[in-house]
Amino acid sequence: MTMAHKKKTQEKVTLKTIAEHLGLTPGTVSAALNNSAAARSIPEHTKQRILDAAREFNYRPNFFARTLRLQRTFTVGVIASEIGDAYGSQVINGIEQYLQKRNYFFLTVVHRHDPNLLASYSQLLLSRGVEGFITVDTSVTEAPPIPTVAVAGHQPVAGVTNIVLDHKKAVRMALEHLKDLGHREIAFLKGQPFSSDSASRWAAICEVSAELGIRIRPELTVQIEGTDSSPTIGYPVGKELLERGKSFTALFAYNDISAIGSIWAFREAGFRVPEDISVVGFDDIPGTAFANPALSTVRQPLIRMGQIAAQTVVDQIEGRGEYVPEIAIEPEFVVRSSTAPASSREVKIAVTEARLTR
Repeated sequence: MTMAHKKKTQEKVTLKTIAEHLGLTPGTVSAALNNSAAARSIPEHTKQRILDAAREFNYRPNFFARTLRLQRTFTVGVIASEIGDAYGSQVINGIEQYLQKRNYFFLTVVHRHDPNLLASYSQLLLSRGVEGFITVDTSVTEAPPIPTVAVAGHQPVAGVTNIVLDHKKAVRMALEHLKDLGHREIAFLKGQPFSSDSASRWAAICEVSAELGIRIRPELTVQIEGTDSSPTIGYPVGKELLERGKSFTALFAYNDISAIGSIWAFREAGFRVPEDISVVGFDDIPGTAFANPALSTVRQPLIRMGQIAAQTVVDQIEGRGEYVPEIAIEPEFVVRSSTAPASSREVKIAVTEARLTR
């Protein structure tokens, strides 16, 4: 860097500074740095020169000046039930990836399923000038005043775009996999009532099970309780299933963390997975491939869902995209080591009764 450049970097660097250095107009420099619609007409080599100069001069845009000039904040509010859980963190990762590319900032609030916090935080974000909302595992019940996209939203609300997994297809893949392996006595873990996916997923399980001729037995169905976002939440429900003394050869869990926790309970009782009990999870969160055993699961493209949510809300903010009430996401099924052919029903009952009477 020349002495002249060093002197300039010690002074306040503006768009005009970079424009004069490159022999361009401040408007051209601004369009390139903000990646605005006008930037499409700027040649790529010119854009690169502008970006290189901005780095060279250590240019920092004046956010408040930009906001006042354009009457925009370029800020999105992200409303999440949790921020450190494996599900939400993946979705927010995708949101961040897309917003960063579009030079948007986002503010995140966590309500932990407290309706009072949810209401107050929504107002707080509005007072901070956010231009759109993205909710994660949060039930939206009222039409918001700004563009809103709900990840794992299911209740139709005017003005809200719900990004939803095709739960019926997801459940069908999981149950057909278990049925093809010879499993007929299947246990189920139901999601917590506050989780946005719980009702839709259970409805899909009931519908698909009827179509496949699989019985849903109340004694083999356990409701998950609590808000723990670690596998610990699956341990007590797995233990409860065994304590009921009813024979089953497979478990379809509400999510991966409850599946992994249940495996701990099964192993503690002396059962082998998958030789005695096959286990299927849901989500394919990071780490499931390295669980012991590696978990067969329904894969939700969580990062991609976050990216789609961010793109949808930005398009609506900038007037490029029309409102759509729902965007459906296709699931995949990942077969790993936690599922295997069912042992014979007679052997399974004998093994179960013997171990539960110890």
